[in-house]
Amino acid sequence: MTAAELIVVGGGPVGLACAIEARLSGMDVLVVEPRPAPIDKACGEGLMPGALAALHRIGVDPPGRTIAGIAYVDAESRVEHRFVERPGRGVRRTTLHSALERRAVEVGARFLRTRVTGVVQERSRVVLTVATDTPSEVDTPWLIAADGLHSPVRRMLGLDGRAQPSARRRFGIRRHYEVEPWTDLVEVHWSPTAEAYVTPVDDHTVGVAILGARPLDQAAVVGAIPELAGRLGSALPVSDVRGAGPLLQRSRARTHGRVLLAGDASGYVDALTGEGMRVGFAQARAAVAAVRAGNTEQYERAWRATTRDFRMLTSGLVVAARSRWRPRIVPTAAGRPELFGTIVERLSR
Repeated sequence: MTAAELIVVGGGPVGLACAIEARLSGMDVLVVEPRPAPIDKACGEGLMPGALAALHRIGVDPPGRTIAGIAYVDAESRVEHRFVERPGRGVRRTTLHSALERRAVEVGARFLRTRVTGVVQERSRVVLTVATDTPSEVDTPWLIAADGLHSPVRRMLGLDGRAQPSARRRFGIRRHYEVEPWTDLVEVHWSPTAEAYVTPVDDHTVGVAILGARPLDQAAVVGAIPELAGRLGSALPVSDVRGAGPLLQRSRARTHGRVLLAGDASGYVDALTGEGMRVGFAQARAAVAAVRAGNTEQYERAWRATTRDFRMLTSGLVVAARSRWRPRIVPTAAGRPELFGTIVERLSR
């Protein structure tokens, strides 16, 4: 029995955006996700202006703290760029997820709280095996997999790309602190070994996300950045440390028959430039448009266009961050503030 015109596997922000996009276009949608809302995840939690505009377009407006731009900071230098057209917003991941799920329910998306254990494609449908008391099957003409960095669907379809060598893998951890934000910017503090993203998420809380190679120790990295350690002072942690990674994930293709990969499941470079949500929401819109057109190649083209800047600029910055040029990144940006601003604006659209 056909479960829905479209099944979305993965109920995170991008999966929910897919469901909302599909419902707004008149499709019957089923979201398969085992975890109850809200789902938390280690991330920087800063929504770029383009990501916030994408949410507004589908009727989602999560509360948070205005973000006016981005700053890069190290022990000797600082460079800032304030968004030209409109601000972004710092939003707790759980707050964002709750707002998206409410909207998905409001527009009529249905939910199946279980996990997918198998995927089989036939000529005109995709058959999923799902974990219930007695394993059962559901089928659909189209499937969008938005099930995260380590996408089970991507693996089941044999679409995992080449793994990165262990020595070059980067990871992320995140924790929140109870302290009044001292700036309306996302600050990226560069230490010799890691980057610390500080994002205001409400009037009394900042999130601190650490990116780098293992082992990552939140307190040690913060303590190695005197300015950040001074700002946080004796602020109390108000969340547990959460981790994610390895960040670099490759997919051999973004489509396979009647299955499309969206969000982190479609491939991911790094969190270093902070526009993952903007790119993911654009992919959600493009994936639903391709399903409605019955043209998966349309999605492959849209995916390449949507992610081109992200892939090129982020890959280049990650290479520099792992090289002997790392200490020159912030001073170089500070010496060329117009170039820094151009890059930030391009990534934030």
